[in-house]
Formats: sequence, C-alpha cells, structure tokens
Amino acid sequence: MTDAFAPLAAALARPGRPSSDYDLNPGTVLPEGRVLRPAGVLIGIEFYRGDLRVLLTKRASHLQHHPGQIALPGGKVDATDADASAAALREAEEEVGLPRGNVELLGSMAAHETVTGFLVTPVLGRIIAPFTPRPEAGEVEDVFTVPLAHFADPANYRVEGRRWRGQMRHYYVVPYGPYYVWGATARILRALADRMAG
Repeated sequence: MTDAFAPLAAALARPGRPSSDYDLNPGTVLPEGRVLRPAGVLIGIEFYRGDLRVLLTKRASHLQHHPGQIALPGGKVDATDADASAAALREAEEEVGLPRGNVELLGSMAAHETVTGFLVTPVLGRIIAPFTPRPEAGEVEDVFTVPLAHFADPANYRVEGRRWRGQMRHYYVVPYGPYYVWGATARILRALADRMAG
C-alpha cells in the first residue's frame, strides 16, 4: 500500500507552479495592496480496495457562500491554528468527522489565490485507516470519494466560462458522475495533476 503513494511523494518533490483563480483570466487587474486571508484545504487520500481515492464534500444547498459546490475539506486559518496544515486538519475533523490523528501529512503545494480573497494552501494527507464520515449538520450535504486517477489525468479537465461581476470568467471543471467539480477545487486538483505528470 505504501508504494501506491509513491507517485504522490514524487509529485510533491517536484517544483510546482503557483496557481490562482486568475490563471485562465490574464486580463484581470488585481488591486494593489490587497490583503489575502490564509486558509488550508486537505487533499485527503485513502487506499480503498486497491485504489487511491480523494475525499470531497458537497456543501449544503442553503449556504450563503458557494451553496451546493463540491469542495475539499478546509477553511480559513484561525488564531488557534499553528499553520494552514493545522487548519486543514481541524476543518476536516469538523466538516466530515475525519480524526486529525488518522491523517499522515505528505506535504503541501503552492498556495492558491481565490477571487474571494483567500490564499489557500493545499495539504496532501494519507488517510491511515477507514473511517465513517459524519457530515457537519447544516454545512455539508454529502461526503464522497473519487478515484485519484480521475483527477490525475489532465485529459479529464476542460475550461468553461460564465459572467461574474460583469465580466466573463473562465475556470477549470473536472466532472465525475453526478458531481460537477469546478472553480478553485478543480484548479487545485489540476495543479496536482500537473505535478504528477512531471
């Protein structure tokens, strides 16, 4: 099983390029002196029946921000968090019931800037033992996994666009079954795919 994670370790050992929600929108003018809020998300990967799978959530449809979107567990860095990795682990425990002690951290990737003003550090972690997800009531509608091989294949990504604040904004999407994975989550996973491809 440990060997199954070797490609991820090799990917993390390679230099990665910074990513942002603006990658596909080069004409965007960002305000000078903008202050970004640090955050962390967990790319939690479990070995299940001979397959590596990525843990994802579907946000509750009634939420004010990003309702119904597919997301990696995570959130902003609180004052009690040592760093973005600690924030990602804390949020994963709160959102889906994944115990912090059940995650072996493998490393992190370059931080991702979002249009909502966050600087998100993606943290890769191996889920050591099977666990029963407990979605946080009121915030998480669904918890599910997707084969890492799906996200690791650049051919599964495409670029789409929609009008946002009066301008056309382009972004990556990487759908899987009934799940429409897009925006920052898709961009972060695409950055991982790029690193795995070498």
